[in-house]
Amino acid sequence: MRFISEQRLDDGVLEREFTLGEIPGTLWTPGSAAPAPLILMAHNNGLPKSASRLVARARLSAAAGYAVASIDARGCGDRPRSADEERARADFRRAMQAGDPADEVFESFIGPLVEKAAPDWRTALDALLALPGIGGPVGYSGWTALGIRLATLEPRIAAAGFFAGGYVPRAQREQAPQVAIPLLLLLQWDDEGNPRQRALDLFDAFGSTEKTLHANLGGHLGTPWFEREDGDRFFGRHLR
Repeated sequence: MRFISEQRLDDGVLEREFTLGEIPGTLWTPGSAAPAPLILMAHNNGLPKSASRLVARARLSAAAGYAVASIDARGCGDRPRSADEERARADFRRAMQAGDPADEVFESFIGPLVEKAAPDWRTALDALLALPGIGGPVGYSGWTALGIRLATLEPRIAAAGFFAGGYVPRAQREQAPQVAIPLLLLLQWDDEGNPRQRALDLFDAFGSTEKTLHANLGGHLGTPWFEREDGDRFFGRHLR
């Protein structure tokens, strides 16, 4: 892991950009000297680590005492994509905008993206846990499909917070019963891009004995601000 830039933010959080082979990432760490629990934070459907909503969440969680890391895995963010991958991404976007059936287009886009992204996240996790000032256990926050895949592969992830999207690849829906860690799922009741019943069915399918669903009125971008603070309290119960 090679750090290529750093800046100290007003709240004392240290924000550092890094590269790990071909993987670009960002690490936010709190100002305190004590070892900080690590939260891996991923944006939905391969959006970049620099997305403003993800950065805002990461900075606030770091200010609350967590180390937070995000990467652009293969096919995500500004990483190079093949012509077929670009075509699948464009087809999915058109189907969603037009309100057309999107399941098969979604599978062709998101299914391979999840499988390619998971190894990069595990590589990053190895490197992050080797850094001074970062300790386990590890939490995961964000993109549901990737989180399910990582939870089935990675025993170091002790708890996860998901944005409960209705669109999750078939492979991850089938893996949901294998997920047994504590879960917090956020559901926007009127999310125009995610079928509510599918999200509820996914919540029911998880094998966790401790799982909590927070449902709020509003569309996809309407998650209330207090849910982030509730998320930090959730991680506090399981990572500290």
